[in-house]
Amino acid sequence: PEKKETTLGAADVKQVFKLSNGGAVAGCIVDNGRINKGPARVLRNRKVIFDGQTKSLRRFQDEVSEIRSGMECGILLASFEDFEVGDVIESYGIEEVAQKL
Repeated sequence: PEKKETTLGAADVKQVFKLSNGGAVAGCIVDNGRINKGPARVLRNRKVIFDGQTKSLRRFQDEVSEIRSGMECGILLASFEDFEVGDVIESYGIEEVAQKL
């Protein structure tokens, strides 16, 4: 089967919060679609600067698995802490499509 990548949603970084352990959390608002735990990429000036996994997704104090459009959230990515205001975090999924003759 072929692997096809589909974009699930995008969130704009509005504020960056520094953690006491040295990490950083992106305070975001979801523009379109939805943000899921799983594969995500960070875009700066429409260029991909990081591609990895979502480590934590929070709505207020609650750990959630999905954030829908129009809602605010905190996103922590595995092994990435260099967020800047204006970055876009894009959530995507990889699905397998059967090949056709």
